[in-house]
This record gives sequence, C-alpha cells and structure tokens, in this order.
Amino acid sequence: MTEEMEKAWFVVHTYSGYEHKVKANLESRTQTMGMTEQIFRILVPEQEVSTVQDGEVKTTVENDFPGYVLVEIATPQDGNMTDEAWYVVRNTPGVTGFLGSHGAGSKPNSLLPEEVDLLMRRMGMVTKEVIDLDVEVGQTVKIITGPFNGMEGVVTAIDPEKQTIEATVEVFGRETPTELTFNDVDTSLA
Repeated sequence: MTEEMEKAWFVVHTYSGYEHKVKANLESRTQTMGMTEQIFRILVPEQEVSTVQDGEVKTTVENDFPGYVLVEIATPQDGNMTDEAWYVVRNTPGVTGFLGSHGAGSKPNSLLPEEVDLLMRRMGMVTKEVIDLDVEVGQTVKIITGPFNGMEGVVTAIDPEKQTIEATVEVFGRETPTELTFNDVDTSLA
C-alpha cells in the first residue's frame, strides 16, 4: 500500500440470523487472504436488554439490525474501498451485498461519522476520545460550530458522560435553550 489510507465503516447485508457466522467467516478470510491491513474490525450491532419476567430480571442480547454486519475497511483518499477489500468482503459466504451499493460491482458508500458514533454508543462502545472540559453551570461559553457559531451562551447543565452541555443562547431577544457537545464550545472567554 503506497497510498495514504484512512478507515471507514461499511454496512454489509447478510441473511438474517447468519450475522455471527458471516462475522466469523469474514475474520477468517481476512487472516487467510492477508487483508489485515485493509479490513479491521467486524461488528454485529447488538445491545443488552434487561426484562422483568416472573419477578426476575433477565438480560438478553438483541440484534439491533438483523441481517446487517458493520465492517471497518481502509479507504484511500477518494473514500472508496480498494478492489481487493471489496472482493474479499463481497465474496464471503453469507454476504448478499453492501448497503449503499447500486449493484453491478459498484462500490458502496461508507457510513457518516455521526452514524458510526450513534451506533457505537448504542452498543456501549466509545469511538471518540473523552474531552475534559473545564466549565461550570452559569459560566458563559463561546459557540464555535453549528447554527449558533460565534454566539455566546450561558451553561445551564453539564453531562460529562454524553460529553454535552445545555446552554441558553439569546436569539432575537429571547433565551433559547440548546444542547451542545464539548467540541462545540470554547471556554476561554476573557
């Protein structure tokens, strides 16, 4: 690989109920075909669900998206996976295709970073590094992204687990509550 590679997540369509078998097959093929530098993580989107039955709490693992497997694949600068990676994944037993592909051998679209973050959080996996924001309720912060970019807001709540704050922003003379991520604000106001 002479080109600079990035990583992107793709959704692979499988037969429903065969997600774990496809994952095992794909992990095996990745090793045997020498694709460990192009195919990284393979995940079945699942989460634990607790239910109360006959007075007892039972925890089961439920598949969030039956018939789909997530695969992290190296992509060159153009955002498309290589032909070799496409071939290995597409020809794995149990794989019926890629989500976002138009068929006839066309390359699929990768998931957006926001979609990946949402899926990983649902599965209890953290995809971003945790930011330690030094902010307190009542403090004024400057918003540096999004529709309120350049405006100031007063912090009303902080959620370190979600990496978000709630702040009120004055829009047209009215206090408007908004939720912001730690990355959306600058706390170094003079």
